[in-house]
Amino acid sequence: MAIRITTKHTEESLVGKTHWWGFPDMPIDNEWPCGEDGELLTFICQIRLEDIAPYDLEGLLPPKGMLWFFADLDYFLGDIDAPCGGIGEWQKECYKVVYSPDITQLYTHEYYWEDGSPAVLDAEEIEFGFAEDSEYRLKLLGQPSMTEGYENENEGLVSLLQLDEEERWNLRFFDCGMINFMISLDSLAALDFDDVSLKLQSL
Repeated sequence: MAIRITTKHTEESLVGKTHWWGFPDMPIDNEWPCGEDGELLTFICQIRLEDIAPYDLEGLLPPKGMLWFFADLDYFLGDIDAPCGGIGEWQKECYKVVYSPDITQLYTHEYYWEDGSPAVLDAEEIEFGFAEDSEYRLKLLGQPSMTEGYENENEGLVSLLQLDEEERWNLRFFDCGMINFMISLDSLAALDFDDVSLKLQSL
């Protein structure tokens, strides 16, 4: 059973909470990950694991702590001059998943344009629900929705996070594509989030 992600605008502060886009709140010793060119990777979301524990029926993820997801998404958000990871598996420098079991002291990493405006999309609140394993849209766990031609490649793997296209963010992955952060069950059990791969599939 996968976990459906639904996001919505909110006027409430999301600092230290589960949220999509915005600024990451990370332990003081954690830096905002950069790509190979030294530019900050796009911050996607942070997930407080206790928020999703009631939906993780198989107990694949730890019940406490936080996960942060980053990837080189600027091109797919409309910046055609930004680097593009392309279809297939991306190089490790193009994405990062960070896990911390201790989230008692978090520091908000902020980044602004020269005019003083935030260099991120507005933070959105996340609501969770149950989803089918191969469901489209945004989700945690389960299997990638686009499986044709990838069945053997995904054996023994789980989709840690799936990103689908979203018009209101101007988020497009070429022609009806999506991204999956993939991890083996063994690495997930060992909490080895350095052993995550990222695959972009597109029609």
